[in-house]
Amino acid sequence: QVQLVESGGGLVQAGGSLRLSCAASVSISSFSTMGWYRQAPGKQRELVAAITRGGTTNYADSVKGRFTISGDNAKNTVYLQMNSLKTEDTALYYCNAFSFSRGTSWGQGTQVTVSS
Repeated sequence: QVQLVESGGGLVQAGGSLRLSCAASVSISSFSTMGWYRQAPGKQRELVAAITRGGTTNYADSVKGRFTISGDNAKNTVYLQMNSLKTEDTALYYCNAFSFSRGTSWGQGTQVTVSS
């Protein structure tokens, strides 16, 4: 069973930065895609950023130019660098991983709160 453990969330002022980490219990290169989703209170979970095994990235329009997703195969970890944070970025952030052999896996989430 795949385990994904997120860390790096916290409270930050608007305009600040945070880096989220997602440590996988297996090689991240075994996944077709890994990504970050977020869910704010009263809203649906939405894709924030994703990265494929080949390194192709995809971002939600709302975070383009501010967030960067990357992976470190040696550490089996995917990162989400978040800059110029806005209050509307406040949410519970989840790590996601997909492979055809294992299906979809989720982490437990890490809270990001951006204050004005």
